[in-house]
Amino acid sequence: MFLKVEDFMLPCLNKKLFGIECLGCGFQRSLILLFQGNFKGAFLMYPAIFTLLLLLFIFLIQLKYKFKSSKKMMTVLVVMNVLIMVISYFLKMKPILNL
Repeated sequence: MFLKVEDFMLPCLNKKLFGIECLGCGFQRSLILLFQGNFKGAFLMYPAIFTLLLLLFIFLIQLKYKFKSSKKMMTVLVVMNVLIMVISYFLKMKPILNL
């Protein structure tokens, strides 16, 4: 009778077509866990969740208030996010790929 947030989650096209998760798989579930107050579970589901949210926060603040170091901070956060996403992806895929 009641609709849950999980009913509106987008499926991963990469996983549906090829059976392999993409770099973004787990973000939606992680965000739901974060909203439920399960910070550890959110991190374990998608390790880049906190740095991505920090990047989004800084981006939104930078739109309203221009400050000098925002580009540098955002660049550092983007690099950190990419590294976290790639490393966690390969760690997640390691058992599947038998590395």
